[in-house]
Amino acid sequence: MKTKLEYIWLDGYKPTQLLRSKTMVRDNFGGKLEDCPMWVFDGSSTEQAEGGSSDCLLKPVYMVPDPERKNAFLVMTEVLNADGTPHESNGRATIDDDDDEFWFGFEQEYFLWDADHGRPPGFPPGGYPGPQGPYYCSVGASRAYGRPLVEEHLDLCIESGLNIEGINAEVAAGQWEFQIFAKGAKRAGDEIWLARYLLERTGEKYDMAINWHPKPLGRDLDWNGSGMHANFSNKAMREKGDEQVFIKICENFGKNIERHISVYGAFNDQRLTGLHETQAIDKFSYGVSDRGASIRIPVSTKADGWKGRLEDRRTSSNADPYKVAAAIIQTTKEALA
Repeated sequence: MKTKLEYIWLDGYKPTQLLRSKTMVRDNFGGKLEDCPMWVFDGSSTEQAEGGSSDCLLKPVYMVPDPERKNAFLVMTEVLNADGTPHESNGRATIDDDDDEFWFGFEQEYFLWDADHGRPPGFPPGGYPGPQGPYYCSVGASRAYGRPLVEEHLDLCIESGLNIEGINAEVAAGQWEFQIFAKGAKRAGDEIWLARYLLERTGEKYDMAINWHPKPLGRDLDWNGSGMHANFSNKAMREKGDEQVFIKICENFGKNIERHISVYGAFNDQRLTGLHETQAIDKFSYGVSDRGASIRIPVSTKADGWKGRLEDRRTSSNADPYKVAAAIIQTTKEALA
């Protein structure tokens, strides 16, 4: 029997990487990740190599069933140089979490986007719908736009085995969110990227693009941007029950603003203005249940005796979750060293 393996990787485009994929057909595939061979692609076509030495390697790192194709799997890969070292575009290779002590829950916001007309569904030609407010967690044809696409994507994620934990309509018309949780930074990044891939591919059926820009409707308009709020914890946060653990971590994040903002997504300055439930990009704050802070301490963390997680709200919708996780791990480890 022949099996289709869809190898998925991140290209070298800047400032925001794009997803790429191609299909390998295998006879008598064993059905395990270790049965996926290394593969090669033309890096000169993806901003990852020069034409005179264009071979880049694809190393399979995570695999789930492809819910839309017969006898098929989705294979997330890392890009390596021809000598087997990590390519400079490989954010996954920067993660220092070999024991999977860190857990991550990413809240991925995005806009559905009518590419032909340059606007989200629900936006009339040349204008705007009513002001935001009724669209968040909404129902009804005059408030919730694009639900069939979003519901299909949810079903595909569940069928593939991705640990998607929910969806909801967001604050702006045509804006939605899904949530992914995983134990281990690499696994969390793998699942976000595969969920993004499935969303992009589902959008093809509906002639609808997915807009990952953090402020696609413009910085100065009264419409929310899109983030990818990063909820995270390690063993000390989950088990110690010490307020000072959380204070030390938050204070160290405040000392390393540039480390985080540099990998929290392109054009994030348009979103992090201090308005629309954000802190300004050049400032740092934290607080219990404060959605206008850089880092929110969930009220449940305090209520549970200072055991739980933190939420970095600065991460933009187009950020690479691998690079986000790597920065969070580094700053957290430094704080508790």
